[in-house]
Amino acid sequence: MNRQQRNIMNQNHRRTKRIGQQGFTLVELLLVLTILGILAALVVPKMVGRSEQARLTAAKTDIATFGTALDAFEVDNGYYPKGRAGLADLVTQPRDGANWHGPYVKEIPKDPWGNDYIYESPGRHHAKSYDLFSAGPDARPGSEDDICNWTVRQ
Repeated sequence: MNRQQRNIMNQNHRRTKRIGQQGFTLVELLLVLTILGILAALVVPKMVGRSEQARLTAAKTDIATFGTALDAFEVDNGYYPKGRAGLADLVTQPRDGANWHGPYVKEIPKDPWGNDYIYESPGRHHAKSYDLFSAGPDARPGSEDDICNWTVRQ
């Protein structure tokens, strides 16, 4: 056997060896899919709960921000904005706001579920100031999932 024949045989042997090592076996693929399934079963439920928790936190933060702006309005004007549309007085000067130094907020955002925040002054829970709340995920005011500026006793 000459040198050229030996080179051809070595190349064929290497090629055959590479072809056999290119793919994964069915057992290896099933093992990887099983591991991915277990990880998904552990991670997905934790991530789903986080989005709702983030919305609740955002609503609480918005209410606290409104509280600061409403207190600043009260300091400047001597009263809290009146009625259900009172949050608009934080953005645009009301007719009777002679000492208005706003805007106190840039805009009135929707709650994290896309609904308006509900403002009442005087409030039912705070007769000398205001009530401010989000109707929460179910969008029904007065239900258990409301996020509000008063303590709910259960």
